[in-house]
Amino acid sequence: MSKFLEFKCNLNTFIDDLNTLLDANNKQIDKLLKQDNKTYASFVKPLQMIDEKLEQFFTPLSHLNSVNNSDETQSVYTQSLPIITEYSTKISQNIDMYNAYKDIFKNEKDSLNYEQIRVLELNIQSFELSGAHLDDKTKQRLQEINIRKSELSNDFSQNLLDATNAYEKIITNEEDIKGMPQSDIDTASFDDDGVIKYKFTLQMPSYIAYMTYGPNSEIREELYKAYVTRAPENGVIIDEILRLKDEMSKLLGFDNYATYSLASKMAKDTQSVLNFLENLLTNSKAQAKEELKEVQELSPKTLQSFDSGYYSEILKKKKYDIDAEIYRPYFEQTSVIKGMFEFLNKLFGIRFEKTEEKLWDEKATSYDLFVDDKLKARLYLDLEARKSKRGGAWMHNFQAHCTNEDAEEQLASAFVVCNFPASSKTTPSLLRHDDVVTLFHEMGHAIHHLLSDVNENEVSGVNGVEWDAVEFPSQFLENFAYEPKVLKMFATHYKNKDVISDEMCQKLIKSKNFLSASGMLRQLEFSIFDFKLHSSLIQGDDVQNLLNEIRKETALIKTPPYNKFQNGFAHIFSGGYAAGYYSYKWAEVLSADTFFNVVDEGIFDSVTAKKYFDIVLKGGGAKSMDIYFKELMGREANPDNLLRLNGIDI
Repeated sequence: MSKFLEFKCNLNTFIDDLNTLLDANNKQIDKLLKQDNKTYASFVKPLQMIDEKLEQFFTPLSHLNSVNNSDETQSVYTQSLPIITEYSTKISQNIDMYNAYKDIFKNEKDSLNYEQIRVLELNIQSFELSGAHLDDKTKQRLQEINIRKSELSNDFSQNLLDATNAYEKIITNEEDIKGMPQSDIDTASFDDDGVIKYKFTLQMPSYIAYMTYGPNSEIREELYKAYVTRAPENGVIIDEILRLKDEMSKLLGFDNYATYSLASKMAKDTQSVLNFLENLLTNSKAQAKEELKEVQELSPKTLQSFDSGYYSEILKKKKYDIDAEIYRPYFEQTSVIKGMFEFLNKLFGIRFEKTEEKLWDEKATSYDLFVDDKLKARLYLDLEARKSKRGGAWMHNFQAHCTNEDAEEQLASAFVVCNFPASSKTTPSLLRHDDVVTLFHEMGHAIHHLLSDVNENEVSGVNGVEWDAVEFPSQFLENFAYEPKVLKMFATHYKNKDVISDEMCQKLIKSKNFLSASGMLRQLEFSIFDFKLHSSLIQGDDVQNLLNEIRKETALIKTPPYNKFQNGFAHIFSGGYAAGYYSYKWAEVLSADTFFNVVDEGIFDSVTAKKYFDIVLKGGGAKSMDIYFKELMGREANPDNLLRLNGIDI
């Protein structure tokens, strides 16, 4: 019998099956609550496994809705949201459960291990952040808010996907694609009654291709405008989400959603976050201005947002003699995957073995992960773009490593999803180096979850990790995609089998921090906007006004007034990054610091890499990342290493 769940989701019976499962859960919870002498073993452990099994049931639906989106998945997913949210909210507000956790913590604290203590602490905090201690009327309102927020987040995401899929630009004039990489031309071309035409869309590989290489500025503007004006109906959704989050925060005793959000993060308070972001802005701005001057010199007119990618690519070629398209034949997808696995084997001693398993798409694959030749976990990869798949890249956990009530081990599993150029019968999937970096990033998340040795599922792998630390392992791993030792493990020309040259590696390294200060400013724009947006109740035109004010400091190219970036800011309105987008930079401090230590120690013989494997990857969320980092490095993190990683002089 397989140690891993079969991926299956019966859309026809899902809602009935969900209701049946929740009914059984409620009865089991009632039974647990009626115990006279509740203990960790008799009460907390069974509750954890109830939650784990529900996650395992629900995850295939949410996954399908993201990777094989259809009217049917949308309908079932939309129907399920209020059901699952109502159930979860009632659990999180159950005063009897809250009191039981507090009693068990008080009575058994001295006899429990640190994993179990962490489970109790996080649950008690979660109950308090859900309002378990409040009156029934307030709890009822909080439940209504949670249900509505989940519906709105889903609507936001679906609107964005629909708008992305609805747009296409058909080009008939060969001059409008002249000079573009042949692979991008081949991907865009189609035969229309004997006439060759070219289709570009708002799907990332297609959009980025024209914005980077497309010679016609008018078409670039048309594509850009279509992209930044997607889903205008999300403006109304944003207002309602912000109102609900503000109301919820105040009902729970917080001044605003930002302070509520920080209650479960590493950052101590709102001022610490803003100071951190403002310090990065101050240190990056002068260099960003110099970078912009170089790009502007190549443009015959005042640089516009929709021209920056095109002229930046020209400058990149001029400065570093680097053509991203020349690298793509060296980054054939299957070769990259194989080399990445080899790298992880040399760095951490882990091994991946492909399995034969029927999955949701013919191009999805699965691999068993072994540690010391012992089966440890399963990884699922779904890497190519298709119309039914949500844009972007992500890791999502399926099973968590833990032991159940009978002390039987459950192994972990997780999905890595990307949107790389699609392969065909005649053309393999050739990645840009940016795609390689993305794959390493998501793989960092995956192994953080899969390599956990924690026995309590609520703090195993990525579970229980502070949101502003969860990007640490992903950012740490992505940095190695620039190291020559690592590149040569997989960068082989798919036709002639030549290994990437030292010269090509050096060009990649030199170009790594090309316009890095400008990129820093853009990320800081997102982070500051997100954090200030959630620091007070802002509505309507004031949302745009706030973004405009922030752009006065962060956007060195004047942003067109039609740019409604917020309507597509899925990270904070349909993801988990509300008042937490700063986490990318916060965690990057930890990752940069650790990365430099590993490189200085020779990478594959690194003592720090071994400690990172034992402390961070095996440790999951069973301790605060602040504690893990001090165990790893023997000190606090040094923020200057983030600037050093980005090549920003201070």
